[in-house]
Amino acid sequence: MATLAGCGASETKGPGVTLKLVAADYGDSKKNTRRNNWDALVKAYEKKTPGVDVDVSVRTWNDVDREVKEMVAAGEAPDLAQIGTYADYASADRLYEVDDLLSIPVQANFLSPLAGAGKVRRTAYGMPFAASTRVLFSNKKLFAEAGVDSAPRTWNELADAAGALDKAGVETPYALPLGPEEAQAETMQWLLSGGSGYADDVGTYRIDSDDNVRTFTWLKNELVDKGLTGPTAPADLNRADAFTAFARGDVGMLNGHPSLMRMAADPGVEYGTAAMPGIDGRDHATMGVADWMMAFKQNGHRDEIGDFLDFVYSDENVLSFSREYDLLPVTSSASDAMTADQDDTDLTPFLDELPTAELPPVGKTSWADVSAVKEQIGRAVRPGAKPRVVLEQLQQTAMVADRAE
Repeated sequence: MATLAGCGASETKGPGVTLKLVAADYGDSKKNTRRNNWDALVKAYEKKTPGVDVDVSVRTWNDVDREVKEMVAAGEAPDLAQIGTYADYASADRLYEVDDLLSIPVQANFLSPLAGAGKVRRTAYGMPFAASTRVLFSNKKLFAEAGVDSAPRTWNELADAAGALDKAGVETPYALPLGPEEAQAETMQWLLSGGSGYADDVGTYRIDSDDNVRTFTWLKNELVDKGLTGPTAPADLNRADAFTAFARGDVGMLNGHPSLMRMAADPGVEYGTAAMPGIDGRDHATMGVADWMMAFKQNGHRDEIGDFLDFVYSDENVLSFSREYDLLPVTSSASDAMTADQDDTDLTPFLDELPTAELPPVGKTSWADVSAVKEQIGRAVRPGAKPRVVLEQLQQTAMVADRAE
């Protein structure tokens, strides 16, 4: 843990106010730890706002959600937390409503799908902090060697390309990471490309819908059973391992987010990006993901929290963070600025998808239990498995969690 303490407030206005913020670290080394980004931002804020200090504790993604949960349970909630989930705290009436914190221009600037995903029962509690979408990455060298001229637009084209890559000796024609690390993300992208998703438009879970059964039946029959997903069974393949294999040049295609660009470019892998193929090539939603900022009521400080967050969500700060960690801006103005900047053209495919992206049902408190799909969904494509049976079992879990909510 790194604690960044400001100075100057107490010298100008008595004791002042100290805001405590717990944040996740997006960096992968000491050089680009999120601590450095917060340090600069906090110093700039405290310089312009005497009387308010901001203490920031930066935790790893492995620990941050659990540690905030422990702090809240112990009656020591921070003023602010930037973590993965917010719905449980909102349902327990522990969070300020976003309307009570942000100025109208700042709140209205959030991209629509992200703002909508931050609501519980139509009231906004979660503020999107970092966003990403997924696109199909392809290895240009392997495609050329296999005689594949362009990225697939349909499932059948993807299967044909995977078959050609397999014949050319590619170890993993299509990497299908359905291991427990992040299977819920790979699953959702495939469900969307098949015309469905985890829940319907009113938030009712539909994991075992006919469309979803069709999607996983196709994956099993046309990719997995034909040996086109590599030597590691999808249920045992985690996203990080799939990305590493792509960066080694062992994978022909996979779904990836922006951080894969740097991973692939560093060792010299030439890659292409394209929209994820759909069942018949028609337009379909892509998956979006977001991390969330939230403000706890326990310590008061509503006005100070709101003022600080208005500063955090300025274009300068949103763009600085997004560019440092290969993430997408969560505000319309920053997104427009990045789209117009020639230095950010490599993010264009991801930016193009974000305004219409569909996010998991994170506003449902039951999602924490339902997202355990990542521990089970890989069973649906194992040898001898019946995808409908596995999806029906997951639907039962979702219904129980939904009734409890």
